[in-house]
Amino acid sequence: MSASAPSANTSFCDLLAKNPEDMAFECLGAQATRRQLQQAADHLAGYLKSLGIKRGDTICVWLPDGGVWLQLLFSCARLGVLMVPISTRFRQEEALHVVKTANPKLIFVQPEFVNYDYWTVAQEIAQAVPSVEHVIAIERPAELWDASAYEAISVDEGQLNDRLCTFSTSGTTGNPKLAAHTQWGIFHHANNVAIFTDVQPGDPSLCALPLYGVLGFMQAFSALAGGGYCVVMQTFNTVRAAQLIEQHHATHFYGGEGLFDDVMSVPDCSVKSLKVVGFAEFAGRGLEVTEKAWREISVPMTALYGSSECFSIMAGQPRTDDCSARAVPGGKPITPEIAFRVADIDTDVVLPEHERGELQFRGYNVMNEYLNNPQATADAFTEDGWFKSGDLGYRYGDRLAYLSRIKDTLRLRGYLVDPVEIEEFLARHPDVKDAQVVAYRHPERGDVAVAFVRKLADSLNDQALHEHCRAGLANYKVPSYFVFVDDYPRKEGPNGLKILKNKLRDSAQAIVIHAIESERKV
Repeated sequence: MSASAPSANTSFCDLLAKNPEDMAFECLGAQATRRQLQQAADHLAGYLKSLGIKRGDTICVWLPDGGVWLQLLFSCARLGVLMVPISTRFRQEEALHVVKTANPKLIFVQPEFVNYDYWTVAQEIAQAVPSVEHVIAIERPAELWDASAYEAISVDEGQLNDRLCTFSTSGTTGNPKLAAHTQWGIFHHANNVAIFTDVQPGDPSLCALPLYGVLGFMQAFSALAGGGYCVVMQTFNTVRAAQLIEQHHATHFYGGEGLFDDVMSVPDCSVKSLKVVGFAEFAGRGLEVTEKAWREISVPMTALYGSSECFSIMAGQPRTDDCSARAVPGGKPITPEIAFRVADIDTDVVLPEHERGELQFRGYNVMNEYLNNPQATADAFTEDGWFKSGDLGYRYGDRLAYLSRIKDTLRLRGYLVDPVEIEEFLARHPDVKDAQVVAYRHPERGDVAVAFVRKLADSLNDQALHEHCRAGLANYKVPSYFVFVDDYPRKEGPNGLKILKNKLRDSAQAIVIHAIESERKV
């Protein structure tokens, strides 16, 4: 048996077996022990079975985080059922896409949450998707749902190779795909992450990110795997997050670097109980915030790497490194069972150390499939079985460095350029707040770079930025056009706001075409 193969007597519910009388979660004052969560899940599995749900079926869960969300996942594991979470930020058309893709038999919803009528919308979605047989209302999702009237299913009817949960891809350039993972993949990775992040029995983990997102999900289930417990936030509030860390003496926190900067900056709250703060860099401030956290509260923030398809926290930087090393997005795979390589974007030929290419992966952590999308699944793998991440990076030693999404990279005058390099250089100008650089691929001129800039001084103009870039960048890296903006188009994601590069590319296209047409008229 290989190191990543499950033993015959392993159960997904073993995640709750350690210290059964210890707390499993706390949410809005509701709490339960690990034993209570498992028992409630077994009775809920009995309820699902009474509705005709069986191994291989699918349900959708459109609920805020809390006891019921956790309870449902363990119930699905018992039965061998696939659970498809829907973001509570989604509205009707977005949720409809997920439900149509999933073809579930049931949808669980809280009737009303944050002033949105989920119940009516879910009923309308059910009318549009023939597979949906029931829409089930959960009035208090923070608590465990009482299904004690139904016979508990305490023996696994599912198997570890059954699909258990999906995670949506970002969907910033179209409808999201649903990356499906098996019980074994989730169980094994949760245990590996618990070891990597030093979760000890009784450790409280502040779960500030939603469970439907892969980083929030893996934080919660690695906490349970290590014998810790989850302090669940249904809606994020910076001050409340800091207060909960202080109240519970929380040890683990994950999110974007800007999110943690906000939390540790809350006055009159101490977050020094934290021993692990993992971050995904969204705002280009990783090193700045890492240095601040170490300087002010002695917390070793650590860059992480992962995705919906390959799990979050599949790689990370060691907490013992200095700030500059800990802040590099990427890191070393958390177990030798996760393999990576860097390959040429066009040919899949494996590249040497430090050469930029696509990050590709193989291991137990890679998704089972894109749910009900066989073409996308086939396209996501190389001929020799490696998952094509779509991420640009390079290898250094036994670690990977993530640079950007390949679709965001630029090929300027034949050279492959990471836009972050230009963005960071622009931000060095004293009158620049930050910048985003994209390109429009003109049929005659190739990629034409456009920089969208938020400025700090009204007097700043494009000539000054041209001169600034020419003084410090290779000529081919200097953007052809500079556009000043108040903000960038954004979309709320499970880990925070994401800048919509595709919208910027649409704007860049219009700018470049108009400029070239004007040049020709002259």
